[in-house]
Amino acid sequence: MLEVRSIRKTFHAGTPNEVRALQGVDLNLDEGSFVIIIGTNGSGKSTLLNAVAGTFFVDQGSIHLDGKDVTQWSEHRRAAMIGRVFQNPFSGTAPNLSIAENLALAARRGRPRGLGWALPARRHVEMRDAVARLNMGLEERLLNAIGSLSGGQRQALTLLMATWLKATLLLLDEHTAALDPKSADQVIRLSEEVIARDKLTALMVTHSMHQAASLGDRLIMMHRGRVIHDFRGAEKRRLRVDDLLARFEDVRRADQLDETAAELLARSYV
Repeated sequence: MLEVRSIRKTFHAGTPNEVRALQGVDLNLDEGSFVIIIGTNGSGKSTLLNAVAGTFFVDQGSIHLDGKDVTQWSEHRRAAMIGRVFQNPFSGTAPNLSIAENLALAARRGRPRGLGWALPARRHVEMRDAVARLNMGLEERLLNAIGSLSGGQRQALTLLMATWLKATLLLLDEHTAALDPKSADQVIRLSEEVIARDKLTALMVTHSMHQAASLGDRLIMMHRGRVIHDFRGAEKRRLRVDDLLARFEDVRRADQLDETAAELLARSYV
């Protein structure tokens, strides 16, 4: 369903600030899978999601989605197939527009947008029912500006917007990292519900070891722009938080050994 083949992305190439963000990443997702991505800061997790979403074009490699080669598609064109929820609760929405108007925009994802046609009375009934399923009492506030809501409420609505049209692929980019624990738990529960209910294919980046161990049917660990572990099936189900922390410790130790070896090599030329 999603095929990422040997993609590479370097930022600021040839300068002192060069960053090799993706270094030959291969990833295949089956339809209906829920894949979690973890890794240290700078490992390439969010860069991978940006590459899939079309935020930038990759330097090398290809991206196929639902049998279509989308490598050279713009982000806007890919948006017709991809729903996304960002880390910042204030991203992905128009804060000065009402809840209803934001949902109307979501219904036009990937198409030319306009509000004039989108808000007849019958649409409010549909929106009210969908918002009521969030169990936040927001169905009574459809005309309120979405910018007036709390971070948790806004992120729940962003999730609803991202899945208003059934997405071929749902991208969740650390979408609970900026929330308080109670709101984060609520948004995670809603995420699990919508993914299971609509049988969505989802790719979720997280820093939470608890989320990584308990969610999804597959877990990918990235480091320095590469996939270094890929757990699935029974192996994924057996993973615990302590197992993941041990893997991170192994990565840290390997990095220290690499740095020590590089330092010794440098000294040998002095």
